[in-house]
Amino acid sequence: MFVVRWILGRIILLMSFIFSPRGIKRDVQEQELINEQTKLLTLYQFNACPFCVKVRRQMKRLSLNIKLVDAKQEANRNELIAQGGSQKVPCLRIESANGDVQWMYESSIINTYLTERFTAQEQPCQG
Repeated sequence: MFVVRWILGRIILLMSFIFSPRGIKRDVQEQELINEQTKLLTLYQFNACPFCVKVRRQMKRLSLNIKLVDAKQEANRNELIAQGGSQKVPCLRIESANGDVQWMYESSIINTYLTERFTAQEQPCQG
C-alpha cells in the first residue's frame, strides 16, 4: 500500500506542476499589502495530499504567499492537534491582528475564504 500511495502522490505532484495556474498580476503596492496580510496565515498540509494541492493551487491562482507547514513533521502535527483540534489537513491557521487564532479545515471552505478575502470586489458600472 505504501508503494501505491507513493506513486499516486508523485503523479499528483507532477500533474499539479504541469497544470499549475497563473497568478493574479497586481500592482506592487497592492501585492505588498496582500503579502502583509498573508503573514498571519499558515497552511498545515501534506505535500502530496490532493486536497492540499487544491488549496495550494488556489493560493497560486490568487498570488498569495502563505506559509506552508508540513503536518507530517511531529512538532507540526502535535501543534495542529493541540491547537487546531484535529490532525486533518489541509488546515489554515488564521491569526488576527489582535492575536486571536482560528483554525479552518476543509479545502473548499479554505478556498472560498481565500477567494472572498483576497479578490477585489468588482465595482458596478454607474451609467
